[in-house]
Amino acid sequence: MPETVDNVPAMLRICALLQSARELYGARGTPTEHVFKEHVLALISDLVTADRSAIYLIESGDSTPEIVHEAVILKRPLFTPGEMAVLLFVRDEIAGAIYLCRAEPFSESDFGLITAVSQIASIAIENSFHLERLLSEVAQLKEELGIEDELRGGSHLMSELRNRITRVAQSDATVLITGESGTGKELVARAVHRNSHRAAKPFVAINCAALAEQLLESELFGHEKGSFTGAAAQKRGKLESAAGGTVFLDEIGEMPIQLQAKLLRVLQQRVVERVGGLQAIKLDFRLVAATNRNLEESVRQGRFRQDLFYRLNVIALQTPALRERPEDIMPLARHFAAHFAVKCGRQISGISPQAAALLRNFDWPGNVRELENAIERAVVMGSSEMILPEDLPEALSEPQGASENGGSAGSGGGSLQDTVNSAKRMAVQRAYDQAGYDHGEAARLLGVHPNYLYRLVKNLRLETEMKKAARSAVL
Repeated sequence: MPETVDNVPAMLRICALLQSARELYGARGTPTEHVFKEHVLALISDLVTADRSAIYLIESGDSTPEIVHEAVILKRPLFTPGEMAVLLFVRDEIAGAIYLCRAEPFSESDFGLITAVSQIASIAIENSFHLERLLSEVAQLKEELGIEDELRGGSHLMSELRNRITRVAQSDATVLITGESGTGKELVARAVHRNSHRAAKPFVAINCAALAEQLLESELFGHEKGSFTGAAAQKRGKLESAAGGTVFLDEIGEMPIQLQAKLLRVLQQRVVERVGGLQAIKLDFRLVAATNRNLEESVRQGRFRQDLFYRLNVIALQTPALRERPEDIMPLARHFAAHFAVKCGRQISGISPQAAALLRNFDWPGNVRELENAIERAVVMGSSEMILPEDLPEALSEPQGASENGGSAGSGGGSLQDTVNSAKRMAVQRAYDQAGYDHGEAARLLGVHPNYLYRLVKNLRLETEMKKAARSAVL
């Protein structure tokens, strides 16, 4: 076997091109085998002229010339004047061969270069195939552990909820999810479905509060052609369409009382008749329902059927309010900031300490959904790389339970935020006085962007006062 040619530029070219092949795999998502062949063949064409060049991989079942078969059987490279076959190894096992042929005889130098290519290519293909396997395993694990991706938060309450979801998902029992608006009840429902044996089947969601009674009945149970005005064709209902999957009924507390009786019958018998139809259709689905109402109170008020409540309340899951897990506020805020920064094409380096204090001290009546909306607004409206207090909704900077005159209800003195706002007002007013109420000059004196100063004046509720002072200055 000839010695490998001492050609430093060629060796550098080999390493560079094989490394680029691995990078392209990650960028394009193309199967490793295709990228590997494409780039190694491009490298070979730069190093050695051939009428035909190919890479044969045993696992791919490629048809191979006789010389390649012979090389594999003999477990050594073959070299003739017009053909050469150099083996590729993965974990000390023959994985394939590089094959070249041409009318003009190959030289010892040609053979040495291709041997060098095969040695480095063997390492590259082993690493790349290993990477592909790892990525496939990671994707599978992400799917299995999707609860962590969507139900974010390291608090004890969220850890307990995730553990309960994992246990609940293993059965087919009906689940009732309760919790305030914006706490992620649909995310919990999807997590139950995704971690169950029904995960490969449909997840069908319907909002019971979004449709009128007749439309909701048709959506749930389906209808026959001509069963009511506008029923121009037969339609399968959501329960029928689930076909082995999960049905999620959101805001079930808003379902009309007459429709509740029909749903109860379907849950008990697992059959449905389409609106206007007579045929009983067998159903196979798991029901997950959610509400922000107190259904027990609704039962006492006669707004919800007691027997349906018992049928739904087999397993109860409660999504905690954000104010009950304050340690999750900042991790969620940073996650949303990174997400919306990418979505909006902005560079966000973090959240300022002052803005973080406002986020932590707010009660979040709208929970995670409200926090998400607040951070999206801050990313869209902000003009700096940091999320600042002025970028957040005005409600966050107002004292909780504040009275109309700006004081804090039930408190004897001003809060820290009141003191900070008072200092800001004084600084803004002083800057406008010095600038002769020229907005651009006032922003320069304060060392802020003019757009930032506009928002600051608005958030501090100085607009009317500034306009009056500006008119007085002109007079």
